[in-house]
Amino acid sequence: MIIPYVQMHQAGLAPEGRPAGVFLLLGPSGTGKTRTVEALAEVLHGSEKSLLKVDCGEFQMEHEVAKLIGAPPGYLGHRETQPMLTQQKLNAVTSEGCSLSLVLFDEIEKAAPSMARLLLGVLDKAALRLGDNSTVSFERSMIFLTSNLGARAMLKAIQPDFGFQSMTGAPARELPKRLEKIGLAAVRRRFTPEFVNRIDAVVTYRTLDTDSLAAILDQQLNDLQDHLNTRLGDRSFPLELTAASRQFLLRSGTSAQYGARELKRTIHRNLTQPLAAMVAGSKIEPGAKVQVDLADGGEGLTIRTGDKDGRRKGDRSPAGGRRQVEPDPYGLTERDPAARSDLESEIHLAGGAAVDYAAIL
Repeated sequence: MIIPYVQMHQAGLAPEGRPAGVFLLLGPSGTGKTRTVEALAEVLHGSEKSLLKVDCGEFQMEHEVAKLIGAPPGYLGHRETQPMLTQQKLNAVTSEGCSLSLVLFDEIEKAAPSMARLLLGVLDKAALRLGDNSTVSFERSMIFLTSNLGARAMLKAIQPDFGFQSMTGAPARELPKRLEKIGLAAVRRRFTPEFVNRIDAVVTYRTLDTDSLAAILDQQLNDLQDHLNTRLGDRSFPLELTAASRQFLLRSGTSAQYGARELKRTIHRNLTQPLAAMVAGSKIEPGAKVQVDLADGGEGLTIRTGDKDGRRKGDRSPAGGRRQVEPDPYGLTERDPAARSDLESEIHLAGGAAVDYAAIL
């Protein structure tokens, strides 16, 4: 639905005097609306940051909308505050390979009503007049509006609370049209007809299924591995996650209500932070194989380290999982309680990581 508009612009057949495309992305939270625009920016310009993003939650008051165009002459702040939407900023998010700039108005329903009135000229004539009377052209821009309008009704349509459909679920063939109908009805209740008529296409997102969530997890784990390789350089190491550990991350970081939004924080809390503690404590050798598995009881993850040949050296369990207890071949339990307490505190200084007793005694 979006690609044909990109092709029209690249072929020089986009309509004159209008943006290259105006899209409304509807759906529940955590389903990938903003990520769609970032992925398109990465394909067109080589970086997901090559877009002009306006967080509409910052413009809930009527007077805050003036920050987009700047104060007009005679008002306090004229020529002192840089407008957010300028021709220079639009040109800055293009690349040599593509002159198409991407503009994202995130969660448009949270903005004051004057935001929609301000955008009428942009969506129709691709022109925006700033406070200093200069004009910004959006002819080489694609404008994306994301919204959660109708998200609660969409969730009820996907997972009914009562009746026969609560047991069988909504028919898969009817679901996309039904979700689009629910979303458009919510949009028409929120915005004026002249605003809705300026939208070229409406993209409706549904809650992510198991396969989609697993693919997102694989992508974020690959991003974590790339992050380790980039930041640590020669000290980096490969990560190997078992199927049980992946299922734990999916259970902890995804839900039907919030989608995959929590998944990145779950990986950060259960994987990145324990790895950082082990790296800071020199518990992982450069190039060593690091295996992540489900801890006993299924309450967390266990990180096992080994040498370059894969031989196991020790375990590390983050908060929420039980620390793996190794045998006591050196008689720690038979020592004096005070001496044993001091020695054990030294052994577990690295947040509970199991350390080779022979290296200390």
